[in-house]
Amino acid sequence: MSEKFAGVRLVIWRHGQTDWNIENRFQGHSDIALNKVGHYQATHAAKILAGMNPIKIVASDLIRAQETASKLAEIVGVNVETDVRLRETNGGNWEGKTGEENRANDSARFIGWISGDDGPAGEIGERRSEVAARANDAALAALTGTTGTIVLVTHGGTARCLLGKLLNLEFRDWGALGGLSNAQWSVVEYSKYLDRWTLVEHNAGSIPEPVFGNEPSN
Repeated sequence: MSEKFAGVRLVIWRHGQTDWNIENRFQGHSDIALNKVGHYQATHAAKILAGMNPIKIVASDLIRAQETASKLAEIVGVNVETDVRLRETNGGNWEGKTGEENRANDSARFIGWISGDDGPAGEIGERRSEVAARANDAALAALTGTTGTIVLVTHGGTARCLLGKLLNLEFRDWGALGGLSNAQWSVVEYSKYLDRWTLVEHNAGSIPEPVFGNEPSN
């Protein structure tokens, strides 16, 4: 497995801000565009991410991810590939509602989900384990036959699920990974010494720097 992913850097990039982010509405599969701030965030982040010389950009099919990905594509001249498996969690009956509304209308289920259980979101939506499985499949498809930096443009919930899966964390520990801010990213690289993915940066807005003084892990 270490040989398969040798020389690969995976960047997991959350989309820029939307009005629903500001209103704390559960977006899920709802197709909400970036707002003015979100476009600025994505443009600014893209200028930094371009310094990692990405060779592939794969984005969720939702417009907020597509608009974010396009900012980087314009700079580096790489076409954006689309993968529906990078979508946000289907929020079921919670979509379009604020956190306050969901606590009031579906208190036990919503609080349990926020606390990290694996029940279906909004009663009829997706489980986190299901989101992780499909996002992991998308990541593996993007990685196949590729060496270099790959950028996956996705969503906050999906990013956390994917990181938990890639890092082989116990499900109960996924919540220990803080969320990604809008237009921020995490970087993972495959360690041939550990034979596993390692987290290089999390919720970052900068290019990874060498870590001096550590034993080599990559």
